[in-house]
Amino acid sequence: MRFELFLAARYLRAKRRQAVVGVVTGISVAGVAAGVAALIIALAITNGMRQDLQSRLLSTTAHVELMRMNSDGIRDWRPLLARLQQQPHVTAAAPGFYGQVLVSRGPRAGFALLKGILPAEEERVSNLLSTVDAKSIAAMGPEERASGDLPPILLGHDLAEQLGALPGDTVMVTSPQGDLTPIGIVPRYQQYRLVGVFTSGFYQYDSAMGFLRLSDSQQLFSEPDLITVLSFRIDNLYKADRIGHELELAAGPGYQTTNWMEQNRELFRALKLEQIVTFIVIALIVCVAALNILIALTMMVMEKTRDIAVLMSFGVRPNQVRMVFLLQGLLISLMGTVVGLALGYLGAWAGGHYHFIHLSAEVYSIDTLPFRPRVLDGVLVAAVSLGVSLLATLYPSGSAAKVLPAEALRYE
Repeated sequence: MRFELFLAARYLRAKRRQAVVGVVTGISVAGVAAGVAALIIALAITNGMRQDLQSRLLSTTAHVELMRMNSDGIRDWRPLLARLQQQPHVTAAAPGFYGQVLVSRGPRAGFALLKGILPAEEERVSNLLSTVDAKSIAAMGPEERASGDLPPILLGHDLAEQLGALPGDTVMVTSPQGDLTPIGIVPRYQQYRLVGVFTSGFYQYDSAMGFLRLSDSQQLFSEPDLITVLSFRIDNLYKADRIGHELELAAGPGYQTTNWMEQNRELFRALKLEQIVTFIVIALIVCVAALNILIALTMMVMEKTRDIAVLMSFGVRPNQVRMVFLLQGLLISLMGTVVGLALGYLGAWAGGHYHFIHLSAEVYSIDTLPFRPRVLDGVLVAAVSLGVSLLATLYPSGSAAKVLPAEALRYE
């Protein structure tokens, strides 16, 4: 063991004449541990919220969507769909027809975005229909309905609740694209039978979205054999922009794509900003603990002035004296960091395993707080903790190196 490290460790273990120095040292270790543990838990929560949100987003939306630049719809879409399904990285594809409508039931009404789908294909690119029971999905199938039966429709949970509609009820859908009559344009409307409701966990979907059969939506908007979008699921989520560009080139001129990252960019930016702000705020605990280290080492230098003078009179260099107190501060920080990392990861594991922090599902769409600790976060927190603590040792260690042996021993 090097002389400086041996002496630094001895100073930490030795009984001091001033007990307050030991108390301040203990507070410093506890402060570093508390700050590190709080940072690990806070980052685990923000990372858990982000991953949970991302997984639910990806389960309700397609990874990449292809549409026309001029918003004139995609005609003769079947050969295009068959060709694009053969592109690299594409695992599934489905056609869709979007349209804005007014959905009403009696005096209650609400605006909605209806999507015409082929249920079997849609389930391959989105898990949104997985929250609907099998009978409702079967009712959306391609079978011909009996004469007089109303076409089926699926609505989001919040939208159905707003309308006061239950499965089996009849709802009226009014399209803004009306029919031209002698008295002017008359809005087109159609009655549908509500066969089920879906729950995505996102208010913007559950309160303003519904599904029709593709053929029924085309009939409602008088656009036979036309679709507005081709939805794709791909094998690499984080290369959606590059794969989308390849699909644009394969589709030919006049097409453009959007992906899940572009559609939710602002949301993930807000989550990233929240994570940074949380890190900065809770890191102040580590800074306070670093101030305690500075105080403890300053008091130690004052107490050990005579010992420092004796050591320097025996030939110990000022740089060695400085290293003694630098290592002492580093040992305090290291002990606090190790304890804090252990407590932080233990707390994050307990929170994720036992789910003892409950949330309001109506507000947050989840009933327990998610914890997702990462090894990279631990490395970052440990580096910040040790770095800040090392900065706090510069002043007292520099003061110790400047002790003049003759002056310190004059009155001894």
